[in-house]
Amino acid sequence: MELPVIDLAPYLEKSAKCSREVGEKKLDDPNLQKLCEEVSRTLAQTGALLVKDPRCSAQDNDRFIDMMEKYFQRPPQFKRLQERPHLHYQVGVTPEGVEVPRSLVDEEIQGKLRAMPKEFQPSTPMGPDPKWRYMWRVGPRPSNTRFQELNAEPVIPEGFPEWKDTMDSWGYKMISAIEAVAEMAAIGFGLPKDAFTSLMKQGPHLLAPTGSDLQRYGQEGTVFAGYHYDLNFLTIHGRSRFPGLNIWLRNGQKMEVKVPIGCLLIQTGKQIEWLTAGDCIAGMHEVVVTNRTTDAIKLALQQDRSLWRVSSTLFAHIASDAVLKPLGHFAGSPIASNYPPICAGEFVEQELAVINLKGNKGEL
Repeated sequence: MELPVIDLAPYLEKSAKCSREVGEKKLDDPNLQKLCEEVSRTLAQTGALLVKDPRCSAQDNDRFIDMMEKYFQRPPQFKRLQERPHLHYQVGVTPEGVEVPRSLVDEEIQGKLRAMPKEFQPSTPMGPDPKWRYMWRVGPRPSNTRFQELNAEPVIPEGFPEWKDTMDSWGYKMISAIEAVAEMAAIGFGLPKDAFTSLMKQGPHLLAPTGSDLQRYGQEGTVFAGYHYDLNFLTIHGRSRFPGLNIWLRNGQKMEVKVPIGCLLIQTGKQIEWLTAGDCIAGMHEVVVTNRTTDAIKLALQQDRSLWRVSSTLFAHIASDAVLKPLGHFAGSPIASNYPPICAGEFVEQELAVINLKGNKGEL
């Protein structure tokens, strides 16, 4: 199965026109309505979606990856200067060997894995993920919040004068794409257009690229990110220079993702599952060195390119002080009681504790 590619341009054009024309609030174009329904249906059925956004170019993604390759190539002792364990690693760098894959510690997930057909089972991680990650907040922070450690100031490494501009530029563009998809999904689900985006305002959105050293860990079968779901609302990725991302569809089928040049991949997180009472479920995925990865390594060696696999990843969140609960007609779902109201920041803290990012090096 191939994921459909949704071109956001027609929706963005219509949306811009609606905002200019006072009084025209509803989407009255049947073709765009169908497009919105395709977005919501695809997210619900597969947990993933490919989009093309005219505001996010392949060149933007390349500029970002070029800089992150240079950063991850720096020595570990340099990178550790940007480490902030007391802030739950929610800003700055997370070194390799810290984050624990959910599948290693979650007994419910382990039970589901054992019940899977062999060909759909994920790779088994040997321990914590051997990947580095950089967390960079994007967008305005709330002036008053109960969750200060989830809304900390960003960390800028020395020797990268272009850092803030590059991170903010790419981060804002990817958030804009997520907001368009969130509006389209809301329309497709029969909710108000701003049902999701109103809750995202001043959320602790994170541009969170990973860096995986293929020179050290380039053997086929190496697990860089063990089988897990994302705890946030929606995750968006630009195209990586090395393949290796596998996702699981709602029917349990495992699928290797191929992101076309100039496209972005969007995945459902746990917060949208909460807001839709499980109509969307958080998509499971892993990053593993496959034979396609090793082919890309050989090509990079021939071309004298970096052997760091950088993921161009952004986690879009519901605002920390907003309440997660099933929205609109989803509140009437027979399983809505499985998703009781909880403050988004509280939910995030609970999830971070499970994967070893909160509380392991001292509390605030």
